[in-house]
Amino acid sequence: MNYVKSFVKRTGKFTDAQKKAYNSLAEDFIIPFSESYLNFNNVFNNSQNTVLEIGFGSGIATAQIAQTNPDINYLGIEVHKPGIGHLLWEIENRSLKNIRIIEYDAVDVIKKMIPASSLSAIHIFFPDPWPKKRHRKRRLIQRPFTNALAACLKPEGYLYFVTDWEDYAQHALEELTATEGLKNAYADFAPTQSWRPTTRFEQKGLDKEHEIRELLFNS
Repeated sequence: MNYVKSFVKRTGKFTDAQKKAYNSLAEDFIIPFSESYLNFNNVFNNSQNTVLEIGFGSGIATAQIAQTNPDINYLGIEVHKPGIGHLLWEIENRSLKNIRIIEYDAVDVIKKMIPASSLSAIHIFFPDPWPKKRHRKRRLIQRPFTNALAACLKPEGYLYFVTDWEDYAQHALEELTATEGLKNAYADFAPTQSWRPTTRFEQKGLDKEHEIRELLFNS
């Protein structure tokens, strides 16, 4: 069966500030895709725990979390160049040292670059919900990809998923519950984790009076 991508590259303005940050900082903070496993001690020059975020959007929440937790490394995956440029701008503006970025398809990155039992956590905040029934095969949170995510987590790690689409939330709950190696930390949906900043996509959902639903699964 052919792999169906869970994203489309969105068009959007690549501002001068984003371009400048991208051109000047990419070499230091963007890790090229390769078919070899990363050694996080070498990537970050330390032995701190590493958290992976899939699809960080503009990266503002990512930067806020990383700034609050300088003793944790953050690896973000994103394909939208303006968003990457914005996160690089945030990195420079906040003088952050604990973020790296991979500009590539998350499915391939997980398969080819992330070692088993290497991550302390995985964050997936407001991924594309693909609300139309014919598009649901594109959703990121479904098996067998969730099996691959679970395999990347260390013992006592966690996967944290947030969406404002009720149908996707129910779908993700079913898929994660059925994923070997993951156990729901709550009876069903999780309460909002106070340390997670509000994202731009979250605010759009709230403006539409969508309910935010969160899932927290432990490894």
